[in-house]
Amino acid sequence: MKSSLTWPFVIAAILVLLDQWLKLWVKTSFALGESVSITSWFQLHFVENPGMAFGMEWGGKAGKYALSSFRILAIGGILWYMHRLAKGGAKTFVLISFGVVLAGAFGNVLDSLFYGLLFDRGLVFQAEYGDWMMYTGVAQWGSGYAPMLLGNVVDMFYFPLFEGILPEWIPFWGGEYFIFFRPIFNLADACVSVGVVLLYWSSRQPLNWGSHR
Repeated sequence: MKSSLTWPFVIAAILVLLDQWLKLWVKTSFALGESVSITSWFQLHFVENPGMAFGMEWGGKAGKYALSSFRILAIGGILWYMHRLAKGGAKTFVLISFGVVLAGAFGNVLDSLFYGLLFDRGLVFQAEYGDWMMYTGVAQWGSGYAPMLLGNVVDMFYFPLFEGILPEWIPFWGGEYFIFFRPIFNLADACVSVGVVLLYWSSRQPLNWGSHR
């Protein structure tokens, strides 16, 4: 069992390190909202996300506490389930897929846990406005802008593959300006999405597909 979890955990650790390295570089090099075009359809665009994946948010400060706590519990659940699968002789591919999901969950939890303590500026929720307030300048290592669990997740991958006016015949959105793909995300978000796809793929394979080790 122990050896069957080695590669899933190694891959997860590498992905978390890559995710954090990129986030720390963007956080300390870009002003909020700053972007750099890599190609015509791919940009590094720095935004901070106080909520869920792909820029979604809810519930203000209380929602942020609840979401961060849920992420920590989810990591514990994933670890427990991986241990159970390995003990039952699950295929290495399945365990690696869970490891990719684990890396994504852990990567974003680190932002929530520690970024508010480590950096001198970030989005801060203002109850009187009912919103998260923007800031200016580039963040530096400092005294902290928020307590533990209230740090914001750093997002930067932006793929505006298509921009234009939708045809008038399209219901509801016809004639409106449209960008695809609009959400800005990070490597951890991508890990969760890819890991879920891999798990679905593995569930569709014959039971004897692959090896146990």
